[in-house]
Amino acid sequence: MFKRLLPKDESFFDFFEKHSRLSVEACREFNEIALNPGELIDRTNHIKAIEHEADDIAHRCIDALHRTFITPIDRADIHRLIRRLDDIVDSVDSTAARMMLYEIADVRKEMRQFTETLIKATNEVAGAVSNLRDLKKGSDIIEKCCSAVYETEKEGDLLLRSALARLFKEEKDPVLIIKWKDIFERLENATDRCEEVANIIQGIVIEAS
Repeated sequence: MFKRLLPKDESFFDFFEKHSRLSVEACREFNEIALNPGELIDRTNHIKAIEHEADDIAHRCIDALHRTFITPIDRADIHRLIRRLDDIVDSVDSTAARMMLYEIADVRKEMRQFTETLIKATNEVAGAVSNLRDLKKGSDIIEKCCSAVYETEKEGDLLLRSALARLFKEEKDPVLIIKWKDIFERLENATDRCEEVANIIQGIVIEAS
């Protein structure tokens, strides 16, 4: 009876790693939209499928948390981490869906810069997550990955400011201004979600030290 309550071989780390890989995949799909706006509908549909898969992983992780008596890291950290990882994919999905709703045909250059920044951020998040299994060996790598995530979040802030400044200065159509302001703010929000994940991971490392 007691043995069934212990963590299984498919641990919570598996859920984290699978989810973080989906974050990278979603951002790469979004980057393809930036490079090829004509593929907006197909790519957005694929991102939605990724979002559904990510949701399923998050739900299974939380269900496992409810059924597991002993966890490898703090229960609250497990819950917060899988939720914040899910927020990254949700942010990308909502941005792509909003672009399709707005029927965006031409992509502004800052969007391409944002998508490249998001790919970097999610790759670093995935790198940090993959080293959570062995904190003694992986803590230095986690620290480097988290520091890189913080840099991408700063890049996102700067990109948002410059993108909005150019948008307000050059765009004459007020409807397009509203649409692009929304899109840029959602993209910056995705970089914020990556930073929140890095914060949680660093907290886990500190508690384990």
